[in-house]
Amino acid sequence: MAKVHVRDSFNVPAEKVWSLFRDFGGISKWAGAMVKSCTVEGEGIGAVRTLSLAQGNPIRERLVQFDDADRSFSYAIIGTSDLPVDDYVGSVKIRAEGVSRATIDWIGTFDPKGAPEADAQRIVEGIYRGGIAAIKAAVGS
Repeated sequence: MAKVHVRDSFNVPAEKVWSLFRDFGGISKWAGAMVKSCTVEGEGIGAVRTLSLAQGNPIRERLVQFDDADRSFSYAIIGTSDLPVDDYVGSVKIRAEGVSRATIDWIGTFDPKGAPEADAQRIVEGIYRGGIAAIKAAVGS
């Protein structure tokens, strides 16, 4: 099983960052051009979001864990995707670093599919770094 872990910091309060991430269906509010649209079926744990991407086929993700107080959630890709991964589970956790700073840990585990492990890791890491950059732009960090 491969793993990717990206940690980064924001120069805004943790709650401001979490307010965007916590909305499982709101990814298109901050993801920029990489996500054309997002629809959600259901509510809470078990909800499934379908991301229509700027490139490639849609990706379906199920919310598998959510903790508002801990500012964390986990999700799994379900069905097939264009990504070189199988059995993907991603987790996001936002921590306060004082009153006006936050840290994000975005971690993914998966089995590489159709590509060497290092290539799959680079692709996933690029997605995380792109998402974090988009969140930073959205919150003014």
